[in-house]
Amino acid sequence: MTETALQPFHGSYLMQSLEHATVSDAMHPGILSCEPDATLTEVAKMMAAHHVHCVAVIGISHENPECFVWGIVDDLELVKAGIADGTDVTARALATEPIVVVEPGMPLRDAAREMLTHGVSHVIVTDPVAQRPVGVLSTLDVAGVLAWGEA
Repeated sequence: MTETALQPFHGSYLMQSLEHATVSDAMHPGILSCEPDATLTEVAKMMAAHHVHCVAVIGISHENPECFVWGIVDDLELVKAGIADGTDVTARALATEPIVVVEPGMPLRDAAREMLTHGVSHVIVTDPVAQRPVGVLSTLDVAGVLAWGEA
């Protein structure tokens, strides 16, 4: 067996370093959402069709301030329910809550700390004025900044 050296990859991303990046530098704008009564199959189809790892469950949260997303169904919870033969399960039952909300201008390092503190891999990014969701930030997005961020 021969060893091959990792060749440096010159990506096309222009990215801030983790020290200087904000949530808006790394987040995915827009949000893929479903109704609370969506079935496991419907949510799975959404994730697969859009190649995403989470779907927001819409409805007004009971958090203060209110957010229009009250839960997130991530791929791991979806797989757990599917293996347990939970085809009758709805997004309401699968959704993890409370959600973690961050703002676009928040330092990315602080948002990553919030993710670690709450043990989540996805957070909802909300407009600070309208309190409406504007995107999603995942741990993979943070990894992208670590990989491609310029010092």
